[in-house]
Amino acid sequence: MEYTISDIAKLMGVSTYTLRYYDKEGLFPNVKRVNGIRVFEDKDFEWLRVLNCLRNINMPIKKMKEYVELCQQGDVSLKDRLKMIEEQEESINAQIKALEYYKQEIDFKKKYYEEAIKAGSESAVRSWSCKDATLELDKLPK
Repeated sequence: MEYTISDIAKLMGVSTYTLRYYDKEGLFPNVKRVNGIRVFEDKDFEWLRVLNCLRNINMPIKKMKEYVELCQQGDVSLKDRLKMIEEQEESINAQIKALEYYKQEIDFKKKYYEEAIKAGSESAVRSWSCKDATLELDKLPK
C-alpha cells in the first residue's frame, strides 16, 4: 500500500512539518518520490518507527542523521550503530535516575497536601519541613 506524508503523519502521530523536516535533513533516504511527491510504502513503517523512537528519546537531529548514514553503510557499521544506541541508552538511564530523584519530592508534596486536606487545614502539616522530604537540603541537583 502507498501512503502520503499526511497519511503517515496521522498514523504515526507526528506533524507533516516534522516529516518534511526529517526528509529535508536526509532521514528518509529510501522513500521513493513520484513527480516530486514522497510516497511511503508499508516497508517504510519500520524505519519510521525507529526515527519516531529516536525522536521521542531526544536524540538530536545531528545524531539521527549520523545514525541514518551508518545504516546506509550496511554491515560494516554495525559496531558504530551499537555504540550510538548504547550512548543513547546511557542518556535515557540518566534521565530516569533524575526523574526518580525528583519524584521523591513530588511524593512528599502529595502526602503533605493529602494530609492537609484530610485535616481540613494546611496548619495541621505546616510543621512538616523540607527536612521531612527525601531530597537533600541545600544541595542543588546536578
